[in-house]
Amino acid sequence: MQDRNNTIAGWVLFAGIIALGSTLVVSEVFHGEEVDSCAEDATDGYCPSYVADATAAAGGAEEVEQPIAFFLASADATRGENVFKKCAACHTVTAGGANKVGPNLYDLMGNPIASKAGFAYSDALTGIGGNWDWDNMSAWLASPRGFAPGNKMTFAGLGDPQDRADLIMYLNAQGSGIAVPPPPAEISPEEAAAEDAAAEGELQPAADSDTADQLTEESVEGTGSEGSQADGASE
Repeated sequence: MQDRNNTIAGWVLFAGIIALGSTLVVSEVFHGEEVDSCAEDATDGYCPSYVADATAAAGGAEEVEQPIAFFLASADATRGENVFKKCAACHTVTAGGANKVGPNLYDLMGNPIASKAGFAYSDALTGIGGNWDWDNMSAWLASPRGFAPGNKMTFAGLGDPQDRADLIMYLNAQGSGIAVPPPPAEISPEEAAAEDAAAEGELQPAADSDTADQLTEESVEGTGSEGSQADGASE
């Protein structure tokens, strides 16, 4: 009886091994071709491990963000007022408004960073220097911790550059009114790569020229040495 049970258990184990092997073989047959990336709209959802690992290691392709001036061209202070609701728990923005968890933001744009009277700023922010211009404010709103590591601001930031542009436009309308920068020409990743390649190409001829001069000098020196030996031989 014990032998019979062992036999049955053996066949069950064998069947399981066969099933697992078949699954692996089918997977290799249908996904045998090497791929460079996994499309998000893939029908079967399959992604080879070597592709997934490489993508994770590289962090994926990051889209180059345009300067904030690009988004200011289509910014709207009314939309910015709506975005400001995320800030209203910690800030006032009216003339003479009180400091709360954060300072009053009236007439903020264009003024020195960490300069509102009566508010105790962190050393991390007072040490930044400069003014609240469009670029600094965009960088601050994108990531307060990234802009001034160690500051007291707990807000995670606004990842959408258009939201930042709308909010900054709204803040600028609250007693500041500094000039809005003109929109820059949009640069695609391909154009940026072409400019980098062109810059490297401009440096390359100089290096080639130096190498050519060096080779010329060596050739001249070598010819002169050989020429002297030849003259000595003829004598």
